[in-house]
Amino acid sequence: MKMDKDSLKNLLETLYNKYNNTDFIESDPISIPHSFGTKENIEISGFFASVIAWGNRKAIVKSAMQMMKYMDNQPYDFIINASEKEILQLSTFVYRTFNGQDFMYFVHALRQFCIKFGSIGNFFEQAFIDSRDIRIVLSRFRYHFFEIPHEKHCEKHLSSIDKGAACKRLNMYLRWMVRRDRSGVDFGLWEKIPMSALYLPLDVHSGNMGRALGLLKRKQNDWKAVEEITQNLREFDANDPVRFDFSLFGAGINQLKLNIE
Repeated sequence: MKMDKDSLKNLLETLYNKYNNTDFIESDPISIPHSFGTKENIEISGFFASVIAWGNRKAIVKSAMQMMKYMDNQPYDFIINASEKEILQLSTFVYRTFNGQDFMYFVHALRQFCIKFGSIGNFFEQAFIDSRDIRIVLSRFRYHFFEIPHEKHCEKHLSSIDKGAACKRLNMYLRWMVRRDRSGVDFGLWEKIPMSALYLPLDVHSGNMGRALGLLKRKQNDWKAVEEITQNLREFDANDPVRFDFSLFGAGINQLKLNIE
């Protein structure tokens, strides 16, 4: 028997209420920016944590913590003020395919980015004000990020919406920085971007669960799939559709036995 809309909404809300709480933080990559108190450090640490957020969550958190140690646990100050000698010390870092050369480039790119736009947050907020479209914002962010000379290898770590990628990690980073509620999980720092404009951070697990729940028909986990599942989630909450990221995560964790066609 197919799950009706009311039953599906109740399931999504139940899982959202269960997982949208601070107990979720410790084992998740979002714990990295939660270890800092200033907006600048939260933005930079959150960006790095999201960039390497694929694979085992425990390994992601461990490696992201290591990245912070490389930057003396002062990521914003390191981005702005580190000497070339200090940046060169990042060359020994490695997490899966993200290596020390990538790490060094990302520091250089973020430095130029902050000099040019003031901060990551300033860029995203102004770009959204100008375009009113997160899709355009994601495209512009990647363009500016790779403006300075770089190895082609670095580009694989920042997905391209122009090539149809799902941009899971960038959408997750935006969720962290934009979403705001009473739970204290997401930060809500970028107030000039409405939560209604966000897109779901789609990956293999949320995609599979979305299909099981009838929220996604497209087989590929690409940008078209992101638009499809986000649009369907907007039917349950037009103002904050991405909050159901917690629900899809929770459904996967619980391996729910769903009686649906």
